[in-house]
Amino acid sequence: MTSAICNTIFDKAIHDYHIADNVDSAIVNPYPAASLLEHLLYRKNWIDTVQWHLEDIVRNPSIDPVEGLGLKRRIDASNQERTDMVEYIDSYFLEQYKNAPLNPDATINTESPAWAIDRLSILALKIYHMQAEVSRTDASPEHLEACTAKLSILLEQRKDLSTAIDELLDAIAAGTKLMKVYKQMKMYNDPALNPVLYKS
Repeated sequence: MTSAICNTIFDKAIHDYHIADNVDSAIVNPYPAASLLEHLLYRKNWIDTVQWHLEDIVRNPSIDPVEGLGLKRRIDASNQERTDMVEYIDSYFLEQYKNAPLNPDATINTESPAWAIDRLSILALKIYHMQAEVSRTDASPEHLEACTAKLSILLEQRKDLSTAIDELLDAIAAGTKLMKVYKQMKMYNDPALNPVLYKS
């Protein structure tokens, strides 16, 4: 099942990142480009993992404002790269299912497969870091109890989302769901579309 592949690769990417635990660590993708889906999934989660930690760093209340602005610019660039990766993954699925039969009554899903997989990637990060909170030896019993309850919910959410992704892909393959993809068309990064940029 596709979700099982995603979850395995996401967990590996998160583990690999935390060996050095440094936002400037270079990605070493163990999946060759020939294994296209696996390659894209690993790269996608690595981007998410680095960005997770950039978001932590930039929230330091004593951060130097110039450094904080630099991090905000880096997060913006990461968001664009994340969006690009989602669109690459959707392109993979479009190619995979281009010859699937199409039922005349086929319906459209609220999100594409890759955007659902994007949520699965973020869930893997939430689970990893919530597990770290549960494993702390310096936290209060109340904190550990609250984090244990949250971890249980996150694990259930991953199970449900994984099932939903697999069912969506099965429905696309069977022709009962129409895979229709729209580009994100982000405007704030585009000098031609952001009035602050084109009026400056």
